[in-house]
Amino acid sequence: MHNQIIIAHRGESFEAPENTLSSVNLAWENGADAVEIDVRLTKDKQIVVIHDSNTRRVSGKFMQISKSNLHELKRLDVGKYKNSKYEGERIPTLLEVLDTVPKNKKILIEIKSHRKITPFLKEVTENSGLKTNQIEIISFNLKTLIEVKKQISQFNVFWVSAFKFGGIFRFFKMPINKIISKAIKNNIYGLDLLAGEMLDAEMIKEIKSAGLKLYTWTVNNPEKARYLFNAGVDGITSDRAKWIKNQLELRNK
Repeated sequence: MHNQIIIAHRGESFEAPENTLSSVNLAWENGADAVEIDVRLTKDKQIVVIHDSNTRRVSGKFMQISKSNLHELKRLDVGKYKNSKYEGERIPTLLEVLDTVPKNKKILIEIKSHRKITPFLKEVTENSGLKTNQIEIISFNLKTLIEVKKQISQFNVFWVSAFKFGGIFRFFKMPINKIISKAIKNNIYGLDLLAGEMLDAEMIKEIKSAGLKLYTWTVNNPEKARYLFNAGVDGITSDRAKWIKNQLELRNK
């Protein structure tokens, strides 16, 4: 497991408010190998770190990210909903988050906006001072990743997909061989797949045999994490990165 990594999902989001500097910095303090964040483009073309298209869930106030300016979004408290000790937490910019990344650690940037974010993402990432291998770009949208490859070709990109999930999500019906074929055709570095029932050792072997890297999300169960790592997954994303890492280490003793 020396080359396999544990990725903190939106930072150490089980304990701290997701996609905030507190959550990201806690993940680094807790020894996460990498942190995954979500980014969107504001009305005034600033990149902010937030998952949803609006602020209601994390602030209690409704503001559409794409229709709001950065200074307006910065007025919102996005920490208090999680715990009173995080009151006053603000929506960070991507640059603010990139400034936290330690040497030899990695940041995964999931694009939630339309691919028109790409030139602004190029400017921020290239001015961040981070090494090329410290930044990876991920997205559910293959066209977005293709555009990223055109404009920011130095970064590895991962295609996020899922095979079976309900609730607020849709069902992804594309067979794995077609996903693999599309990924290779478009020079995609790897896949980032939901760690659901359909992702078994046989499928993992098929993906890895095609020369693709493989991350999975969102794994909060140590036994599931162990199974995935033993099957060859390169990284798992978890809301409880520190706890998962500790549990795996205990079971290795």
